[in-house]
Amino acid sequence: MQKGFERLFECYGLPEAIRSDNGSPFAIRSAVHGLSRLSAWWVALGIDLERGRPGHPQDNGAHERLHRDIRLEVQCLGRIDQNSLELWRQEFNEQRPHEALGMRCPSELYRHSARPYGGGIQQLDYPRMLTRRVNHIGIITWANHELFISSSLAGWSVGLKPIEHQQLEVWFAQLLLGWIDPKTASFRRADIVPKKPSSR
Repeated sequence: MQKGFERLFECYGLPEAIRSDNGSPFAIRSAVHGLSRLSAWWVALGIDLERGRPGHPQDNGAHERLHRDIRLEVQCLGRIDQNSLELWRQEFNEQRPHEALGMRCPSELYRHSARPYGGGIQQLDYPRMLTRRVNHIGIITWANHELFISSSLAGWSVGLKPIEHQQLEVWFAQLLLGWIDPKTASFRRADIVPKKPSSR
């Protein structure tokens, strides 16, 4: 699936955010911030994650409705294949006026992202932070202790930022993953997704 997104990013640029549901391959409920291998790569590229609430498909109602409309309209063509989907996409974007767009077609308003995709990222930079590489099973080593972070981050580096009470914030790109408590040598996951601190 990553290869497909790479082709899209090369053609259209990097989006500011990607909205998805909470299922595979976009999210893993048991992982910190629901990060999957795919969504971790998005974060590494500087893409923010937007997700609906688990068990609330109405949060993404327009998208679900679009899926239904595509299925019904493509079925009317008598076949469902890539060519049929391409015909539908072209008509929807370039020929069909949309009331919500002032009776204009989406292609009249759409602009490619101004953020070009520069290819794969080898590693992330964490200025003024300690850096640790997440191993193949999701563990980092700190002060001779092994701390499980997330197997979705295997191979990536995380940044450790000292804060008050000798604790350390654990960052992955623009996401605060949680905190290391030196007293218990444990990792506590963050529950919400904050923005990257301005000091970085």
